[in-house]
Amino acid sequence: MPLSTLTDGLVRSLETVTDTVTAPFADPVIRLGVTGLSRAGKTVFITSLVANLMNRGRMSQFVPAATGGIRSAWLQPQPDDTIPRFPFEDHLSRLTSKTPSWPEGTRRVSELRLSLRVQPTGFLSGLTGLRTVHLDIVDYPGEWLLDLGLLDKPYEVWARETLARMATRPIAAKALAALNTVDPEAALDEAALTALTARYADYLEAARQAGFSDLTPGRFILPGDLAGSPVLTFVPLPEGGKPQRGTLRAECIRRYDAYKRQVVQPFFRQHFARIDRQVVLVDVLGAIHNGPRAVEDLRTAMSDILSAFRPGRNAWLTRLMGGRRVDRILFAATKADHLHHSQHPQLTAITEALLRDARDRADFHGAMTQALSIAALRTTTEETVDHHGQRLDVVRGTLAEGGRQAAFYPGDLPTDPNHLLSPARAGAEAWLDGDYAVMNFAPAALSLKPGDGPPHIRLDRAAQFLLGDKLQ
Repeated sequence: MPLSTLTDGLVRSLETVTDTVTAPFADPVIRLGVTGLSRAGKTVFITSLVANLMNRGRMSQFVPAATGGIRSAWLQPQPDDTIPRFPFEDHLSRLTSKTPSWPEGTRRVSELRLSLRVQPTGFLSGLTGLRTVHLDIVDYPGEWLLDLGLLDKPYEVWARETLARMATRPIAAKALAALNTVDPEAALDEAALTALTARYADYLEAARQAGFSDLTPGRFILPGDLAGSPVLTFVPLPEGGKPQRGTLRAECIRRYDAYKRQVVQPFFRQHFARIDRQVVLVDVLGAIHNGPRAVEDLRTAMSDILSAFRPGRNAWLTRLMGGRRVDRILFAATKADHLHHSQHPQLTAITEALLRDARDRADFHGAMTQALSIAALRTTTEETVDHHGQRLDVVRGTLAEGGRQAAFYPGDLPTDPNHLLSPARAGAEAWLDGDYAVMNFAPAALSLKPGDGPPHIRLDRAAQFLLGDKLQ
């Protein structure tokens, strides 16, 4: 066992032993991880969730709020002084202004602490007083989450899988041609490798814009202060013989291993391994719009991602040996407000089928999972209109580009998810029986009553699954 791995394990063990010893004497803390791939709505989800926990008038399906168990909620400094604070106030101001706009997406790890004053319920509720429960929300880019699947994957496997995916994507043609023409056994040329890495990173960004999900290394897309460093300067190369010292292949292998050791592992240890509950936001509608290959790519990406959650129950020995384990995972299909409510059951069913492999893996290890269709911030209203003699259920909202009002009908989602997943698994180029459109809506201007948070769809049910049992 490598010394760094042993050290990481000892650090986690010491942290969890400390948690176990001090827990009876401290306020309970729930660490909620929020992630999702690009444009899934992480920032809006956190902003609306916190706003609705502070003003609970729209949280009827969240039992601690509906029954009055939560007496008050307030923000305070998070316990991790080295992590940026999630700018809740700035984001909420943008969403609730007279001319609302979407906040910027997640580009780094951030954290926010919301403290809840709770009246316990149940058999002994009359014997106990109010207690404080802290909710620490950890926001991190979904692109970084994809990297956790690299920890147990050697360079040769990653490169082979990556090149195989690129071969099926026309947008990868130029980058793939460059990778296939380079001589991996040639002596390292730093300038040439830097140029090759830039071309590969451009492909990753283009693939993300095209709706693909499985894009690694994630820091190539969101490098932060690592931009231009050797640890972010490597590429997948075709398979060959045993790498010789000083060659391009040998250096790419070395830097790939350094990336896992110096970037991915610290992220796992410092943030991810300490999470208790997790919500994974998924833009299912966007993947459907982008076609069968995007749907299949999302399915495989989410299945791989789940292996990093180390799901299971928090037995004492398990905590001592391996740290916390995520014991509840919510898969939330976002942008449900882009569909009339009559199609929400289909969206939920497709999400459940899309994530079947991932959910089965979590359930097998003892974690509770649930799939929901949600809109953290509702931007549309529903209507039924006549269209060439046919009655259509539509949604109406303000377009992000141009600012005009528009009624939108995305097409009928199938009641049987296999009508989408089967051609996706088979590698179909396009849907045979219809196109599924998406619309980019701007946030609607809000007029909130005292005590009400922003309007949403099933955010209260999401909160109940993730937090309800901890606030009784």
